[in-house]
Amino acid sequence: MHARCLLAILVAAAFVQANAAPTSVPGASPRPVKVMIVSMFQLEAAPWLSALHGLEDIPVPGLPSDYPAVHCTPAGVCQMTTGMGHANAAASMMAVLFSGRFDLRKTYFIIAGIGGIDPDRGTLGSAAWARYVVDAGIAHEIDARELPSGWQDGYFGIATDAADQMPKFEYQTEMFQLNEALLQKALALSRPVALEDLEDIRAYRSRYPEAAARAPPAVTQCDTLTSDTWWAGSRLGEHARHWTLLLTHGAGHYCISQQEDSATLNALTRASRAALVDLTRVAVLRTASDFDRPYPKQSAFESLRAQRALSGAIRASTDNLLRAAMPLVDEISAHWDRWADGVPQ
Repeated sequence: MHARCLLAILVAAAFVQANAAPTSVPGASPRPVKVMIVSMFQLEAAPWLSALHGLEDIPVPGLPSDYPAVHCTPAGVCQMTTGMGHANAAASMMAVLFSGRFDLRKTYFIIAGIGGIDPDRGTLGSAAWARYVVDAGIAHEIDARELPSGWQDGYFGIATDAADQMPKFEYQTEMFQLNEALLQKALALSRPVALEDLEDIRAYRSRYPEAAARAPPAVTQCDTLTSDTWWAGSRLGEHARHWTLLLTHGAGHYCISQQEDSATLNALTRASRAALVDLTRVAVLRTASDFDRPYPKQSAFESLRAQRALSGAIRASTDNLLRAAMPLVDEISAHWDRWADGVPQ
């Protein structure tokens, strides 16, 4: 056979394999999954592992040693834990998406984790479904001690000259917009839910003047900002608001910070290009485990230290992941005939 002909055949075969349905491991067919719940660490995963019944552990090569398996119910609801931060989230998602052990072409992915909330948007324990996920880490930074005259902070877009200039999305992970139809279904199902509220977080939030911070936790819609740096403080909080508005052309409203969602969505985007997943079936839920800035007369450092000691905030935020997301999980799994072909009208 002519060398060029052989090369063409090999290239065509590789393309078909990359775009085909997921291949099975020896002796097993890919397992159909209706819902995949994505947690980032043990405390986020624990409520799901307690609530889901009949779980089977399915080990996946490439998952972190702390979380080596995906856990699935007989009804097709699964849970996985990626590990914390960009690198762990991307590597773990890619391992599962390309493992060939699951048929994920009709799967609804619910990324469910905790983060730090803007007190203008909610309080400890609040649950926010995202329309936009914005990456704060893809930027230039100048140390605050060396800022040009008149600058408020040192962050600005790659290859731009000022904080208000829109950067080109050359990384293709700067901003993700989620499916509006699924977002509205998630909101409608979860808004009636009573979220957990505890005495120590009621006392702490009373120190904030913002009405949203002082109110009991509730389900809302606002957007999330990804950064591997666990930042805190009013100035960085203002930057988070500005950056989200800038990268969404004024449509997004920053609410909760976290470390992983841009990386997880990038992995899902790669898999969608190989026809392995459907990006219209992805939802992002974050609950508030801390405030992203201090209350009046409290320093940013004191805010970090004080909130780490609030045991109730972690408990409420992780429990409220289950409370806010389970109505959507139950709706999809119980009425699969309506959801199998996409978000119902």
